[in-house]
Amino acid sequence: MSETATTHPSLDELRAEAIEWARKPRSRGSWYVTEHMVRAMRAYGWTIVVGALGQPIMYLLGLAVGLAALIDAPIVAHGVEVDYLTFVAPALLVTAAIAVASEEMTYPVMAGFKWRRYFYGFNASPLSSPQIANGVILGATARMLVAIGAYYLFIWIFGAVDDPATGWLSILAGLGAGVAFGIPLMAYAGSIEDDKGQFALVQRFLFMPMFLFSGTFYPLETLPVWLQWIGWVSPLWHGAELGRVATYGTDVAPVMMGVHIAYLVVLSLVGYLWGRRVFIERLAK
Repeated sequence: MSETATTHPSLDELRAEAIEWARKPRSRGSWYVTEHMVRAMRAYGWTIVVGALGQPIMYLLGLAVGLAALIDAPIVAHGVEVDYLTFVAPALLVTAAIAVASEEMTYPVMAGFKWRRYFYGFNASPLSSPQIANGVILGATARMLVAIGAYYLFIWIFGAVDDPATGWLSILAGLGAGVAFGIPLMAYAGSIEDDKGQFALVQRFLFMPMFLFSGTFYPLETLPVWLQWIGWVSPLWHGAELGRVATYGTDVAPVMMGVHIAYLVVLSLVGYLWGRRVFIERLAK
């Protein structure tokens, strides 16, 4: 009776197999990066808490007790009359999400590539470049959710939500607008080699005009046509319009609803493809 010879892999084969296994991205790699980003926020956790709670209180008190008290006439938007606070509240909720995105998608991203370089440490482990980009997005989204969740609670307390059954959908509208603004900003931040004040320019010449001229404080159609384009290209306006449908049922045609949603989705997708490429190319250096 002949015995069958058993062959054992050589040491080189075992080493090559181990290296190949180590190079494979972990199946939940994006969530590991997300966990790191969320844990890192503990370093400025009080800032997050104060911003998430203090900002809506200050804005809403200023509008409910101050500015809204001076505006007796209702705001008419899309044929629906509402008081000033009810009109402004959804836009402020969306603004809160975009403000968080402008913080989390700028300096922390540049720190990961240039100053602290922890993205390279992630990439040296079984984490792929796209997974790192995904984790950054998910971490920022988690903070957005906290901020706009607190904002929604306060606008509900102040009576700015006419229909609570659908009003909570304004949280999704704010999240969509924040992501649509934040992901392209992340891609831009990842492409910057040296900090020369680019983020300050983004705040002054992108965020601020968007905040002022996107129908936040008055209907967009009241602006001159040559200024309305700022709202048309702004994720803030698209998110605010969706939020107003959710909170008080403003009359927006189904076609325009589709346009608002599609614009936010397309902007997020284009930004993600750009950001994914930036992460892959830069981490390959």
